[in-house]
Amino acid sequence: MAKLPVLSAREIIRALERAGFGQVSQRGSHIKLRRGDRTAIVPRYPEVPRGVLVSILRQAGLERDEFLRLLR
Repeated sequence: MAKLPVLSAREIIRALERAGFGQVSQRGSHIKLRRGDRTAIVPRYPEVPRGVLVSILRQAGLERDEFLRLLR
């Protein structure tokens, strides 16, 4: 299993949008993206910690390898 990189919120949001998620709202520094019945909350940080990224992927229902492919 590949190790997740430290990414910015912008990079994470771009990858989630490629997976079909769309931004539905923002409250403070947290952006809510939705695809069907799945909702992912992305904090707007310059560097999102790996543990938070794992949580975002769990919310989105994406596997690590699938997410890494979306980054390219």
